[in-house]
Amino acid sequence: MNAKTKAVVAVLLKTVLPLVVGMVLLVGVIAVLAGVFINKIQPGEAVAGERVVAPKDSSRRDIVHEVRKEYVEEAVGTLRAASRTEISSRMLATINKIYVNAGTPVQEGDKLIDLDPRQFQTQLSQASAALVAAEAAASEAQSEYDRAVKMIQRNLISQQEMDAATGRRDVTRAELDHARQAKTEADVMLSYCTIKAPKTGMIVDKLAQEGDTAQPGVPLLVLYDPASLRLEAPVMEDLAIKLEVGQALTVHIDAIDSDVSAEVDEIVPQAEAASRSFLVKVKVPRSPELKEGMYGRLLVPAGERRHLCLNTAAIDTIGQLEFVWVIHSDDTMERRFIKTGRLGMPGRIEVLSGLKAGEEVLLLRKPGEKPVEKP
Repeated sequence: MNAKTKAVVAVLLKTVLPLVVGMVLLVGVIAVLAGVFINKIQPGEAVAGERVVAPKDSSRRDIVHEVRKEYVEEAVGTLRAASRTEISSRMLATINKIYVNAGTPVQEGDKLIDLDPRQFQTQLSQASAALVAAEAAASEAQSEYDRAVKMIQRNLISQQEMDAATGRRDVTRAELDHARQAKTEADVMLSYCTIKAPKTGMIVDKLAQEGDTAQPGVPLLVLYDPASLRLEAPVMEDLAIKLEVGQALTVHIDAIDSDVSAEVDEIVPQAEAASRSFLVKVKVPRSPELKEGMYGRLLVPAGERRHLCLNTAAIDTIGQLEFVWVIHSDDTMERRFIKTGRLGMPGRIEVLSGLKAGEEVLLLRKPGEKPVEKP
């Protein structure tokens, strides 16, 4: 082998040999991962191992029952008062005194706020003085008219003078009526300086302080009637169309962890396009524990549901997995994976998969006892 051949062989060894070795190693790794060197079970029926024999004690056995139960859907809502009033002033005046705070119960007619009355007392005094002057002028004009009537009957005055007396009487009567109305208006304006509760309820918000200037139409207090509380909740349209006004429902109030009876009071006849729901308002009974703004859940009937009922004493858990021992007709048992749902009556739970109605299961413990020895 000459020098040129040796050089070619050396180049091939340096370039090709590493590639070949790498390919061989890669094929070997793929073969190991694919299980080429592991013995595989041939297709066909496998012979079952020896089954565990079930205990003869009937107290340790139970039947999986099928039950049909009405179920409900929850609609989340908020307690709001149907009767809610914003109390404001009818005139511009300074607030002298506020007699209530948030949370104060009030009766209809109770005094809530006193406004500065001095401006309106002055107006009333002026109106009263104007009324006295108008009454005097009207009385004098009436006397002149009465004398003119007597004198014209005797032809002592002309018709023109009689007409003038009649005109003065009519003018003073009109001025008297105007003065009386001005006095009444001043009385009313002065009465507005005392703001009273328009109805029985509870103050839930105080929006002004003493010394502030009350403006017409600007709320000073917020009053609501606790007896008018309603839960307002959006209900899916397929359930809402089955509800009727006056229908009895149940509301769960989480804050007090209690169910209260309710009655459908109003169903807004327009669906919300985004959520495909109707706003349903249900009346709840008056209670000192219920406050406006509380969170509640309306339980809406949604039909009947079939499910399997399993004794919780039959469930064996490994981590988050749940198993039961199913007893066959030949008194042998097999372990089976199941999936459970919601708890029902005490000691019973819903089975979603893994069992059939009528199957017999092994109870691993009795009520109040520790788990017995597992098979």
